[in-house]
Amino acid sequence: MSDGSDMLNEMNARSREVFRLVVEGYLESGGPVGSRSLTRTMNEKVSAATIRNVMQDLEYLGLLDSPHVSAGRIPTQLGLRMFVDGLLEVRDLDIDDREKIDATLGNNNGDVGSLLDRVGSALSGVTHGASLVLTPKHEAPIRHIEFVSLGHERALVVLVFADGHVENRVFQPPLGQTPSSMREAANFLNALAEGRTLTELRGVIETEIAARRQELDSLARDLVESGLAIWENEGQPYERLIVRGRSNLLEETAEAEELERIRSLFDDLERKRDIAEFLELTEEGDGVRIFIGSENKLFSLSGSSLVVSPYMNADRKIIGAVGVIGPTRLNYGRIVPIVDYTAQLVGKLISDRGKG
Repeated sequence: MSDGSDMLNEMNARSREVFRLVVEGYLESGGPVGSRSLTRTMNEKVSAATIRNVMQDLEYLGLLDSPHVSAGRIPTQLGLRMFVDGLLEVRDLDIDDREKIDATLGNNNGDVGSLLDRVGSALSGVTHGASLVLTPKHEAPIRHIEFVSLGHERALVVLVFADGHVENRVFQPPLGQTPSSMREAANFLNALAEGRTLTELRGVIETEIAARRQELDSLARDLVESGLAIWENEGQPYERLIVRGRSNLLEETAEAEELERIRSLFDDLERKRDIAEFLELTEEGDGVRIFIGSENKLFSLSGSSLVVSPYMNADRKIIGAVGVIGPTRLNYGRIVPIVDYTAQLVGKLISDRGKG
């Protein structure tokens, strides 16, 4: 089958208009759209029978579907994808929406975590969907690293950043650690760390450990590696996922089966399954991306869509993402500019913090 843009180009004006009106009607009402209602909105005057014939052709192409015994049609996932790629008219950001987002995010006080909590609340409040926010790792240069023994099987790694931010985490160190091996490990790290972010440091460390294996005590080396693994949160490239507005999605439907699917989606989200994939996917193209239903395996069972955009730091590096989750009949034309604007604003606020 040809791709969506080819199919659109091959359609005549009447087929294209019927298709567009069915999808727009579905996105507005959530229900099937019948031929009779289209006779009142078509540009040219045609009979309901003619429109039904066009709908049957569109159904044959896999773009429309007829649910249950209804005479109306709804778009398939392929149809929605084609509409979003070829016919969607993205509106300018509504002034009220902009003001609500600005009012929520305009205050750049507090830490980045509280800012991104407010981002989630603002997005779910403005869109009446659920919001998803991937928070960045703390990427300021490092000033100092320290290991502190807390007993036989517990140690604390303390990280002080150049911007004054301090973090510490408890981890299980390799067996046999002594105060001197801990000092040796910290000295080794601090000699390499200053001026580097944690991500940069990780790459340098691997090279240095390989080159200085004899010189660096094996206990200290193990401590460095296990302590940094704690910081890197291996398998979880992004530090935190914020999901807000879960109840908004659950209120969208009264169908028990749909409720169960959406609950399953949020259970997966809360376990962070496949979350990193979102950011990798957003990196493949600039700006807002739209994933419909099973285009992302996380959403294949829930029948949900995700509108997501990455946000960047002052160096134009993607460090996180914001998005809105909703039913496939999201008002894409309105949601896209909201997500786009929010991502740009978050990037600016985080970049401004770095300059301060």
